[in-house]
Amino acid sequence: MKISLELLQILDAIDRHGSFTAAAGALHRVPSALSHAIAKLECDLGATLFVRAGRRATLNEAGRTLLDDGRHLLRAADELERRVQRIANGWEAELRIAIDAVIPVERLFPLLGEFYAAGHGTQIRLSGEVLGGTWDALATDRADLVIGAPGDMPARNGIASRLLCTHSDFVFAIAPQHPLAAWEGQIPSRELQRHRAIVVADTSQELDARSIGLLEGQDILRVPDLRAKAGAQVAGLGVGHLPRWLAEPELAAGRLVEMPVEAPRPVLPLHIAWRTRHVGLALQWFLDALLKNEQKKALTVGL
Repeated sequence: MKISLELLQILDAIDRHGSFTAAAGALHRVPSALSHAIAKLECDLGATLFVRAGRRATLNEAGRTLLDDGRHLLRAADELERRVQRIANGWEAELRIAIDAVIPVERLFPLLGEFYAAGHGTQIRLSGEVLGGTWDALATDRADLVIGAPGDMPARNGIASRLLCTHSDFVFAIAPQHPLAAWEGQIPSRELQRHRAIVVADTSQELDARSIGLLEGQDILRVPDLRAKAGAQVAGLGVGHLPRWLAEPELAAGRLVEMPVEAPRPVLPLHIAWRTRHVGLALQWFLDALLKNEQKKALTVGL
């Protein structure tokens, strides 16, 4: 067989990191080994897989087709390994936890400390997601457990959820120099529509992306995370709602001002969600811990 899982992993790393050198670093290998492996694969297949420009390497159409389909094989192989490990001892070798951007990841650290202190041996991998990206992380097997998944659960088999809290403490905040800062009274939606909105990009890869509070026809600046959103609003680049925990330091420093709006942001339910196939002992440990009211409060108070 010309195509192996190792070669697919190399293709995946090059695509994610943009060059053979960066991919080699991520895989803890030398760049020449990757170049040789890819050159041999291209020779065996009789097809070129990359467009090379200087140090950059970009997949061409043939390479993209190979990698897109190959990633399904990589996920399947990864899941097979985890299933064998779960069956063998009940404790996962790794538990992947995704947390929505609206919850500060630092709030999870005390619970991680308790888990490590118990000496279970499972490695934890944390990642951040935004809006529908939390549900997408479960649907595409990027995460085993999600904390803070917003809105309704998608119609997908193999996912379960329970309510964590309802998040309603958002602040509509703008820079003091922004034109809307001089508005008297509640700002109507028709006026907001005339001004650029700063939004955090949904991180969904397969499920439909979600958005909250956007008005039809409104100009949008999409940023990668909540702190970038706050920074863009401080810079006067646009307007939008921020979680109070993030807005308060900027309000106190005078870099943002809170303004009333005619149509406030709707209450947003946040969920704990998980993959239900072969629930291991580490996942069950976190699910049990997150049932406790004191732990829920530690994660959500002041959101």
